Amino acid sequence: MRTRRGLFVAPFDALADPRVVADLAARAEGAGWDGFFLWDHLQYGDRVDAIADVWTCCAAVAMQTERLLFGPMVTPLPRRRPQVLARQAASLAVLSAGRFVLGLGLGDDWVGEFSSFGDEADPKVRGRMLDEGLETLTALLSGNPVDREGTHYVARNARFRPAPAVPIWLAGRFGNRAPLRRAARYDGFFVIGLETPDDLEEVTAAVADHDPAPGFEIVLDLRPDQDPGPWLDRGASWVLTRIGPFDIDLADVRRIIDAGPGD
Repeated sequence: MRTRRGLFVAPFDALADPRVVADLAARAEGAGWDGFFLWDHLQYGDRVDAIADVWTCCAAVAMQTERLLFGPMVTPLPRRRPQVLARQAASLAVLSAGRFVLGLGLGDDWVGEFSSFGDEADPKVRGRMLDEGLETLTALLSGNPVDREGTHYVARNARFRPAPAVPIWLAGRFGNRAPLRRAARYDGFFVIGLETPDDLEEVTAAVADHDPAPGFEIVLDLRPDQDPGPWLDRGASWVLTRIGPFDIDLADVRRIIDAGPGD
């Protein structure tokens, strides 16, 4: 199976408009890209002034494309109510005829994105919240009844009608074993911070040790100036080209997209 190519787009500043994002996604589909994945942030430091809401952007992308896989990459589940997120994911899966992918992770408080709004800043606590939220979220998406009370989430006699399947990819930084173990229980691992293709081979070997389900995805992202060639035969199923986060020029973004993913 060939390695699929996608875009990893920060909807910041020049791209902080769902109409622009949707137009770029349609352009990407026409140029032969396979996926279009969006960052999900509330703030991103002093160099970013405007940020578009990822869910509004995803709905716009769904309406302007027919083939692309798309979704948030990644949504910090610990700052969201899993039952609300399940409804959003199910609706986008229906809207896109099953092309929606749900990327999830802990999130990062490096610019106070959690602590500034009173959300949980301790990553260990967020890890527990992520695991509890995943249980509720996946049960609801599958249509199974949910009746559980955890430390952070309570669901009693809750049940949703099953939606089209929503693949769940979990994110984690290279070298951290806990995110990899968590991801292996779901549908994919978006590994952040790889330096060399040899690092990727280490990841694929570690994932295999956890016996993931068939079709498990290993996903990485590269800068636009990085040659994807050396990464394409090392076990990754997706190699994404990163757009942003800083000093985004719309004309440059269009040139990157129009050049296509290559062979």
